[in-house]
Amino acid sequence: MGIFNGQFANVVEWQEHRDDVLFWKWTNKEIKKGSKLIIRPGQDAIFLYNGKIEGVFTDEGSFDIESEIIPFLSTLKGFKFGFNSGMRAEVLFINTKEILVKWGTKNAVNIPAQGLPGGMPIRAFGTFNCKVADYATLIEKIAGIKMQYTVDEVQERVLSMLDQLLMKWIASEGKDMFNLQANAHAIAKGIETDLDMEMCKLGIGITGMTIQSFSYPEEVKKMQEKAASQSMIGDMNRYQQMAVADGMKAGRGSGVAADMAGIQMGMMMGQQMMNQMQNASGSYAAPSGNTDGPKFCPNCGTPTGGSRFCGNCGAKLKE
Repeated sequence: MGIFNGQFANVVEWQEHRDDVLFWKWTNKEIKKGSKLIIRPGQDAIFLYNGKIEGVFTDEGSFDIESEIIPFLSTLKGFKFGFNSGMRAEVLFINTKEILVKWGTKNAVNIPAQGLPGGMPIRAFGTFNCKVADYATLIEKIAGIKMQYTVDEVQERVLSMLDQLLMKWIASEGKDMFNLQANAHAIAKGIETDLDMEMCKLGIGITGMTIQSFSYPEEVKKMQEKAASQSMIGDMNRYQQMAVADGMKAGRGSGVAADMAGIQMGMMMGQQMMNQMQNASGSYAAPSGNTDGPKFCPNCGTPTGGSRFCGNCGAKLKE
């Protein structure tokens, strides 16, 4: 008798569990006497009979279906296994983990912008988190007609709504069109709320949303770079002062700071030499009628001490 029973026994399990699948349906098999249910970590098992939920099992482990599962089913409590026929039922395995999904706009989204009739074309990239939130709704809307539901299908549905939601949360709140990254968190939270509301209609919850970056057209990027350059040039004096200070602190500079420090130091030395030359020309020129001669040699700048000839270079100092 035991051998005969073993021939019909089977194991109800989701053996090839994948993180990118939200649910998988065990079906088209009869559950025989002696069969086992195995629930692995990160899984829930839902027994379905005639498309209706009979019981939800969340504990991990291996269970005898006849003694540990059937008594807890809604309409099958009194079902007794026979030796020649089994119970035809479906078991839906749910992935209970929260799944991180990457997203990106397929095409540029034209955000309304003042002075641009067609709008500002913007791309965005980020991530969202999703998980199964409502088993009954999931079965009614999706699991009733599908054997499994993947993350790619969730991503496709989210992307179909994302363009309109980006336009809504960027444009309606008057966000700075050229500094969207500063408001990325607020925009993402608004999109998350709307996405969760829509996806809950399928039994799936959106539990997180981030926008990692916004991407502008190349023309706009060049305009931003040009504006930044003009702003820097307009404050070049302060930039030079900072470059010189950084170069002096470091003892030696590199790159732009070193170059600017060298230019500044050269300018300072040149100005100092000009001042010295102007002072020297005024001091070296002997006043008309002065028989004592100059105090410094006009040729080499050595003090004369009243001599007629320079003691350093021999130049004649006075008649």
